Amino acid sequence: MRCLVLFVLLSSTVFAHITHARERVLVVANSAESTLQLSKSEIRNLFMGGSLDGLSPVEFESGTHIRKVFNTQVIGLPESRIQSFWAQMRFSGRSNPPSNVSNIEEMVTFLIEHESSVGYLPEGTSIPNGLTVVYISI
Repeated sequence: MRCLVLFVLLSSTVFAHITHARERVLVVANSAESTLQLSKSEIRNLFMGGSLDGLSPVEFESGTHIRKVFNTQVIGLPESRIQSFWAQMRFSGRSNPPSNVSNIEEMVTFLIEHESSVGYLPEGTSIPNGLTVVYISI
């Protein structure tokens, strides 16, 4: 019985990891420069409080599926580590976390209304005029 329970737990963990690995995230920007491309390390730096050519990040609220996928594939850290990092930054007064939105429609609206903003969307989301895909996770 223990073996069966252990097998089920391990299988679900592996399946969840494989599912995240198959999903791709599009990082999009509202930039006057339509040829803008960002590397994974530049995006990680931007979303972890760094500065990059006046760009400002926006992300989904904590706990959303797309944020978990983005954090895993692009940032490379689990949500708990990211929350801990931002708690330290806020406490020390060094930096504030990116703006938050709760759904895809809010993300698209925010990006369109705020020039130089950078966010992410699940693959398959229609990208409106005015937004540029600057990175696609693998």
